[in-house]
Amino acid sequence: MHAAEACRRLTRGRATLVNAPLSKDQIRRLRKAFRMPAVQSMASRKTSITNAFVSAIIPVVRPTDEDIAEALAVLGMTAETVSCVYCGDKCNAWDHLQPLVVNRRPTGYISEIANLVPACQPCNSSKGNSRWRDWMGGKASQSPTTRGIQDVQARVARLEAYERWRRPTLVDFEAIVGHDAYEAYWQELDRVIGEMERSQGIANELHMKIANARPEWQVRPVAVKDVSSNSESG
Repeated sequence: MHAAEACRRLTRGRATLVNAPLSKDQIRRLRKAFRMPAVQSMASRKTSITNAFVSAIIPVVRPTDEDIAEALAVLGMTAETVSCVYCGDKCNAWDHLQPLVVNRRPTGYISEIANLVPACQPCNSSKGNSRWRDWMGGKASQSPTTRGIQDVQARVARLEAYERWRRPTLVDFEAIVGHDAYEAYWQELDRVIGEMERSQGIANELHMKIANARPEWQVRPVAVKDVSSNSESG
């Protein structure tokens, strides 16, 4: 296949090139339709690294089937009707009701049925390490109050009943492992984050050099055989 034909196949079906100024409405719709992927940096991973350090030492107590059934019953649910306890949407995770991490250190709560409730991804992400009661009634993005969930108070009452049903375990990790070992562990976290920050500085320098060399960038030509095989398979 000739290159000209390959180009025609490659561009077939694309939108007409823009030849006139865009209206404000077109600009609004285009900006809504397009979103650049989030830029990842080592600095933005501090929270993830901290959470990993905390999670690595927190006990996990798996519930029995009876525990799960009882927990759902307290929340007014069954295995067939389980939903997000915070807003009522589809459940796709179990969230720690009491946060495991606050101010980069363990709170003492652990992963157990008494500290786990069904949740949806938006609520789980929005709540983060916040105290559940403050978050539910607060103005955080995607909180039940912010989203206008009508029965927030009834949901708060169910969670209060859940806390009365079985009090979450609270562990003094430092008392168990000893002060020196405990402090040494968090110093290791600080060292890892410090190394990430140093590496981020090196990455920033490389990024600037690459960005400033834009005139030297080259677009890799599309091989004619690749265009042919893609168009024929479609």
